[in-house]
Amino acid sequence: MNIDRKKPELLIPAGNLETLKIAVMYGADAVYIGGDMYGLRAKARNFSVEDMKEGIAFAHKYGKKVYVTANITAHNQDLEGIRAYFRELMARDSDRPDAFIISDPGVFTIAKEEAPETEIHISTQANNTNYSTYRFWYNLGARRVVSARELSLDELAELRANIPDDMEIETFVHGAMCIAYSGRCLLSNYFTGRDANLGECTHSCRWKYHIVEEKRPGEYLPIEENERGTYIFNSKDLCMIEYIPELVGAGINSLKVEGRMKTALYVATVAGTYRRAIDDFFKDSKLYEENKPLYLQEVSKGVNRQFTTGFFFGKPNNEDQIYDNNTYEKAYTYLGTILGVREGYYNLEQKNKFFVGEAIEVIRPNSEALEVVVQRIIDEDGNDMDSCPHPKQSIYVDLGIILYPYDILRRKEVK
Repeated sequence: MNIDRKKPELLIPAGNLETLKIAVMYGADAVYIGGDMYGLRAKARNFSVEDMKEGIAFAHKYGKKVYVTANITAHNQDLEGIRAYFRELMARDSDRPDAFIISDPGVFTIAKEEAPETEIHISTQANNTNYSTYRFWYNLGARRVVSARELSLDELAELRANIPDDMEIETFVHGAMCIAYSGRCLLSNYFTGRDANLGECTHSCRWKYHIVEEKRPGEYLPIEENERGTYIFNSKDLCMIEYIPELVGAGINSLKVEGRMKTALYVATVAGTYRRAIDDFFKDSKLYEENKPLYLQEVSKGVNRQFTTGFFFGKPNNEDQIYDNNTYEKAYTYLGTILGVREGYYNLEQKNKFFVGEAIEVIRPNSEALEVVVQRIIDEDGNDMDSCPHPKQSIYVDLGIILYPYDILRRKEVK
C-alpha cells in the first residue's frame, strides 16, 4: 500500500466554545462545530452565532480551520431559515467558516448561492459509498466528501484512484458507531417522534430489547441477555489509532473524530494522542510502531464502549457489538480546565468534586501527564475549602506546580 502521501488533516469535534479552544490547543488541524440549528447534534450545547464568531477567530489565530455543520435532511419549512442562516454567517468580512458540511442537495444549492466562495464538504449522511458519487459532487463544486463508515480500506483506496487528485476524502477514524447505514436512523423517530435526521437522536440503539413472536403477543423473548437486559444494536466505538499507515496509504486526506457531545477532557485526550501518532509516523515509522501500545493506552483513557476497527478490514461481526450493557468505560473523571491565574492560584470552573490532599493528574498539550497532589482550594472570596462540591463553581487551586491556560485536571477512577 502506497504511503508516500502528505500528512492528513486531524479533524476534531467541538460542541461548544470551550471544547473548540481545547481542540485547537491539543493538536487539531481543523474543528467541526454546529450552530443552534441545522446540524445533527441538537442535544449538544452548540454555538450561538457570536460564539461561532469568537471560536472561528480563535482557531484562525492559530492557523486552524473551522467547518460548520448544516447537514440535516431539510423539509420545506427549513429552507428559508437555512438561507438566512448562511447569510448571517457570511455577513461579516472576517473569520467566516472555512467550509460548510452538508448532506441535502437543496441545502447544497442554497449554500452555493449564499456562500459561493466557501468550500462545501458533503456529509457522511449523504451515503457516500462509491467513486461515482464523489465525482457527482465534485462536478457540482464540492471539493471534499466524507465517506460512509461502511467502507473498507480497500474500497477507499479504489475510490481514491478513481477521483480527481484535488478532491479530498474525509473519513471517520474514532468515536461512536451508528447502527444505521451512514447514520440515517429511523428508530429514534419511530419510538419517540424525535428525528435523528433532524438532529434529535435519542440513541435508541443503546436501549435494551426483546423480541415478540407474531402469534404470541406479550411474550418477550430475550435474544442474548444478562441481568441488565439485551443490547442487540450497541456497537463498540471505532478506533484506528493503530492503523495510521493504512489510512494514509489509502489516500485519506482528513482523519475525523466523532464526538460533538463529548467533554473537553475527551477532546484533549483523543486530539492529543492522534496528533502525536500522526506526527510520530511522519517523523519515523519505526517510532510510530514502537509507540502504538502507548497511543492505544492513552485514547482508552477517554470514555468509550471498548474499541473496534469498524468496516475498515471487512464487515463487523459479533465481536464488534456489546450485548450485555450500554454503559461507557470511564477511566478518568474530568475535573476542570485552567483558565488563568490570580495571586499565585490557578482558576478553573469545577466540573466534578475533588479534595485537598487528593492525588490527581494534569494533562497539557505536547506533554506527558503530570501526577500532582491538591495542596489548597479556595473560593472566589479567598476562603479555604476542603473540597469543591458545587458543579460549575469558580475556584482557585494550588497543585504545587506552575499551571498554564488549557491545562486539564483529571482523576483516575478506581475500579
